[in-house]
Amino acid sequence: MFKVYGDYRSGNCYKVKLMLHLLGKPYQWIPIDILKGETQSEAFLAKNPNGKIPVLELDDGTCLWNSIAIRQYLESLHPDPALLGRDALERARVTQYVLWIEHNGMMSAAEAFRNAAKGMADHALPGRRPIPQIGALAERGVQRFGYFLADLDGFLAERDYVAGDAFTVADIDALVM
Repeated sequence: MFKVYGDYRSGNCYKVKLMLHLLGKPYQWIPIDILKGETQSEAFLAKNPNGKIPVLELDDGTCLWNSIAIRQYLESLHPDPALLGRDALERARVTQYVLWIEHNGMMSAAEAFRNAAKGMADHALPGRRPIPQIGALAERGVQRFGYFLADLDGFLAERDYVAGDAFTVADIDALVM
């Protein structure tokens, strides 16, 4: 059984949890509180030296610690349904939209949250190095997120799914955002 280390407030953790649910795969959820600095503990850094969540731990102790990499791993083990795309072109389109959502949606939301939340005072950027908050970046993140939502609404006004004619991880990411 997979172990997933994460914080319920994390969009990237939610993406992994949704994919596991859609694949019908059981997992053990291990809560990690980012606001309490638990991603910076020695025990957690042994699993992910970058000090970020989510982390997927395999039975042999191997840890994967990027939501995109985790989902690629899960898809390679369980290719049905094809959540990363059914052929080369669809996989490329899914990747294109996943990265667009990551850059424009997730990053703007993270910019707003990490530069405003009290528990993130020294972690305005993800990772193990202390980075101070900048209040103006929180405001900018909120503005950028509004632009992202407007653009996403425009895409979805023209089609049922973000990246093509089937439900994929791009739709999961859009839902999380």
